[in-house]
Amino acid sequence: MSTKADYYATLGVDRKASEAEIKQAFRNLARKYHPDVNKDADAEARFKEINEAYETLRDPQKRRAYDLFGQTNGRSRGYSRGVDPADMGGIGDIFEAFFGAGARPSARTGPETGADLRMDLTLEFAEAVFGADKDIEVTRLEACPDCSGSGAEAGSKITTCPACKGQGQVRRMQSNFFGQFTTVATCSRCGGEGRVPTVRCGTCTGSGRTKQQRTISVKVPAGVDSGLRIRLGGQGEAGPRGGPRGDLYVFVNVQPDERFEREDDDIHTDYYINFAQAAMGDTVRVPTLEGDETVEIPAGTQSGAIFTLRRRGVPHLEGAGRGDQHVHVHVDVPKRLSSQQKELLRELSATFGDASPEGDKGFFDKMKDALG
Repeated sequence: MSTKADYYATLGVDRKASEAEIKQAFRNLARKYHPDVNKDADAEARFKEINEAYETLRDPQKRRAYDLFGQTNGRSRGYSRGVDPADMGGIGDIFEAFFGAGARPSARTGPETGADLRMDLTLEFAEAVFGADKDIEVTRLEACPDCSGSGAEAGSKITTCPACKGQGQVRRMQSNFFGQFTTVATCSRCGGEGRVPTVRCGTCTGSGRTKQQRTISVKVPAGVDSGLRIRLGGQGEAGPRGGPRGDLYVFVNVQPDERFEREDDDIHTDYYINFAQAAMGDTVRVPTLEGDETVEIPAGTQSGAIFTLRRRGVPHLEGAGRGDQHVHVHVDVPKRLSSQQKELLRELSATFGDASPEGDKGFFDKMKDALG
């Protein structure tokens, strides 16, 4: 994402937006642009931009840094050569910025943590609501099975690097109009380790790591939604020189359901009744997340009425309880009637008189219009 991008504009929120507003804006956009749902050519790139903006603005510390510097790493925009006044702690930093010389590099002589990995996981609506156990395929760097991560062929020795004499760094003298300076760089022969095998492992060519495909089980908690991520500690790539593994972050995308629409932890569903049910009332079976449930439709129900089923929504991701289900009732006016039905309805319609005094037409007034 370009450093000139405005994360607030990406999410469509004000710079003073609350954490809840930012979260809601992200959820709405994630549902719209996730590549599994949106097949437009630029949907994937747009989704990545949205996710990058959310990851910055959802974190108070990163958000403060972005508001101050325009980037989450604390560097100001507009310094094309990488010079940031906030980072100029000493004269060595200035020389490093202008001459490209590492004034204070450190040798990589110890184990390093492996890289974090990211995977996308698509869930069915019910799986997100009630939770699920899923298996995902991951390709990651692991310790070489033939050399156990040492990088040396079996039977060979690991000796001190002759290029850097075990320091992991090489020093060079460099002259410019300020005078002479000593530059320090990571040794290219040993990669900063200070040691090299006499014979490199033929499987990993001395790196100590090879790519392996693994199946990893993910326990998806009940109540997740699109855009949320699940952290699997220690399931990332193995670190160099026997270092610990990084983490695996699983980003969730939830497929829509034709019967239900989710809003936070509440569920909304549409239910259609005919005009006789609306006028006289009825007992109907409404679909819920856990099967059909009986709902009483009182006589005189108007189109657009909402009935709430308590605790029939999505389980709260954090804490006990769950949301509600809101049933939106719509009165279905038939488009085609037999001649007998039309005559009966004309007789019935005549008994209701004119439109209401307020000028708002009720159901039977609209029926009159439909009948001509």
